[in-house]
Amino acid sequence: MIRAWRSQDLSPLLNLWLESTIYAHPFIEVRYWHESEALVRDAYLPSAKTWVWEKNGTLEGFISVMDAQFIGALFVRPTAIGQGIGKALMDHAKQRFPWLSLEVYQKNERAVNFYHAQGFRIEDSAWQEETHHPTWIMNWQAEQTPSA
Repeated sequence: MIRAWRSQDLSPLLNLWLESTIYAHPFIEVRYWHESEALVRDAYLPSAKTWVWEKNGTLEGFISVMDAQFIGALFVRPTAIGQGIGKALMDHAKQRFPWLSLEVYQKNERAVNFYHAQGFRIEDSAWQEETHHPTWIMNWQAEQTPSA
């Protein structure tokens, strides 16, 4: 079930984020993610609109959108990958915003392929100085149908 994130979800969400981001980025030192946790907790989450996928009282995934356009996070618990949670969360965000952008590590091929399947297209690349890895900038736009 998808629902809006609540402040009492903070600890479970941070645990999910840490587990999922380490799993999704084996090419980045684990220390980097532990050092980034305070930034996620104190700056990122308070400024983003976040929805969680909850099953039997456990957070299995979440999506966060900043500035009504930038997907800063879409993570699914590693044991729940392939169950449609990521697609459901992405569809939830697409229903609320006409244009979305994200940045994904080029080496995270599973995520790049997932975003392509969701209609995102590569627009540019960037270099992440902190991790020393390149990323893709990907965009999605709702279909524009002319009115008659």
